[in-house]
Amino acid sequence: MQPEIFLSIFTLMLIALGVNLLAIKTHIPYTVLLVIVGSLLVPLSHVEVFSFITSFQLTPSSLFFVFLPILIFESAYNMNFRNVKENKFSMGLLAVVGLLISTVFIGFVGQWALALMGLEVPLMVTLLFGAIISSTDPVAVLSLFKEYGAPQRLTLIFEGESLFNDATSFALFMVFLDIFIHGYTGFPTVLEGIFSFTTMLFGGVVFGLLMGFMFSKLIQLVKGNEHLEITLTLLVAHFTFILTELISEHLVIFGHAIHLSSIISTLIASMVMGNFGRFKMSHGVEEYMEKFWSYFAFVANSLVFILMGLMFANLSIELKIAILPIITIILVVVIARIISVYTSVSIVNTLQLEEHIPNNWQKLLSWGSLRGSLAIVMVLLIPDNLTLPSWKFAFSIKDFITAITIGCIYFTLLIKATSIGTIIRKLKIDALSSQEESTYFKSNALIFKDVLNKLDELLLHKQISNEQHHDLQKQYQTLYQQHSSEAKQKQSNSDRLTQDMLSLFALSIEKNELKEIFRRGEINEEGYKKILSILEIQSTRVKEEKPLLYAPNENFSQRISLRILNLLRKLISLPPKANDTEEVYLYYRTEYKLTTKVLHELAELENSHLRELFNEKQAVDNLVKIYQHLQAKTEARMKQEISANQALLDRLNQQAAKNLLHDLQNETLSELHQYEIITTKLYISLKKELNP
Repeated sequence: MQPEIFLSIFTLMLIALGVNLLAIKTHIPYTVLLVIVGSLLVPLSHVEVFSFITSFQLTPSSLFFVFLPILIFESAYNMNFRNVKENKFSMGLLAVVGLLISTVFIGFVGQWALALMGLEVPLMVTLLFGAIISSTDPVAVLSLFKEYGAPQRLTLIFEGESLFNDATSFALFMVFLDIFIHGYTGFPTVLEGIFSFTTMLFGGVVFGLLMGFMFSKLIQLVKGNEHLEITLTLLVAHFTFILTELISEHLVIFGHAIHLSSIISTLIASMVMGNFGRFKMSHGVEEYMEKFWSYFAFVANSLVFILMGLMFANLSIELKIAILPIITIILVVVIARIISVYTSVSIVNTLQLEEHIPNNWQKLLSWGSLRGSLAIVMVLLIPDNLTLPSWKFAFSIKDFITAITIGCIYFTLLIKATSIGTIIRKLKIDALSSQEESTYFKSNALIFKDVLNKLDELLLHKQISNEQHHDLQKQYQTLYQQHSSEAKQKQSNSDRLTQDMLSLFALSIEKNELKEIFRRGEINEEGYKKILSILEIQSTRVKEEKPLLYAPNENFSQRISLRILNLLRKLISLPPKANDTEEVYLYYRTEYKLTTKVLHELAELENSHLRELFNEKQAVDNLVKIYQHLQAKTEARMKQEISANQALLDRLNQQAAKNLLHDLQNETLSELHQYEIITTKLYISLKKELNP
């Protein structure tokens, strides 16, 4: 690789950083500015001094094998299986049925619309384009959804659709490209296409599960060695992606070549890693992972979108020839998206497969459909010499598809992305509920109350003058009184609001304490995930203004290995093997510690600055009674499990005490090093002694 290419890469990254700062100040979506700046770099590259800027260009290999796995992993790693399960019908129908509807509509209507303009474009070309442009890219939209406060479920549906329709879109594209190259021979071609599409999806799922669980197991084996753990997570995305492609090149069953979807296998493997593998990582690595992959995705997206701008400016097809077809196709794509969304969502709502999806959500899903990196990947994979006997134009099929694809991407980035905020406001999707309004004013009142207390402290320590204190106190006292008054006026159901806020507060305490207990090794992975799942369900119910499940199912789930063993025992007429007493006891002991922690924090509320939020004593008393009941119930279950095994209880208590003391030793050592009381050399030596 020539030095100019390296210089080009690092210069583009430097430019991307500047664009990011500009995006923050102007509130224009980052990806939009990247594409614009990328286009402006082309005339700059004609100056001899800056000619190196275009040395690095997007290639099918770099996009497909380097950038795409990074973008897939970063999104899929944070997708929760429970959220996917709860919204599987909306995500699935939008990603598969919606995508097929969009592709077919763009193919047939697009051909008809272009024919009206005098452009006789073959149906196979518009269908291939339909498969390319029907996948959505969540990069810019999701950040705007979060910025403008779109509901969590709407954000999840859109992100899930974007992830899964990447896989279906690419599988459909490969089917059409294969038909394009080898020709259409009637029903056998259709049958082969359906078979290929199905094996890509289902084969990708199976292989992705295999790779995800394999890498999760490998991480468990190297736990404690942070460098190896991070390396394995880095490998899982690219290794799964590339290995899937290699297998697809050589896998033949009964004379049929079997192709697996590398996108969906990487997607599934990443989700497995995010939902199972993360619990097998060391505490520090698990916390670092999200930032680690977020950075890689930032770099990948930056380079892809800025190079996309360079690519558009260098199109071989003249803009005056392409402009009318681009505008026409944009209209067709917009209509196709509306039809695909409303058709898919109407199925969900009519059959009541999930919670009703409101009309304003459907409008936002229809409009907020940006196109991005995957579309460029597919365009670049089209052979340069791809042609048809009926193709009579001076420009190639690839040039034509590239032009209309990038034209559509520009439209979604420059028009759709920049108008998302306005659409959200007009549809009132960001409107606060009555409870949220009350919480808004109560939270501000708390903030201003803390400011007033801080002002008194500053005056006491002579850090501000009496005059400054008087002026600032007057200003913030007015704000405090205004928001306190507004909070009281907005509180239509004060007890319910405080109860919900308290419940979320208590559940948050439990989650944080649970994580610490798991980190210390006082509960196994299965028990940890079970309790965490219950806490997340409870939090979701509170946010949706549903009552808490105060008596959630406590049947201790059996491990897969135990289920298989019990199945074998059943076949030979033996009674099933019960869960290990130690495992069940540790589960209930953890529950007991969580309830104890919450009760302690609730008792301290009176002396906490949070008392401004939780000033309804009855609501606090109600929650205390609930947790006291849970504590007593859990304590009884603990005693029941351990009553006949005092030796086991002594051993578990001793082990818990050792873990706690070991953590304390490490914390004290880190503190000594942090304040430079001991040298780095001495710190390393003592660290090795404590952690041999």
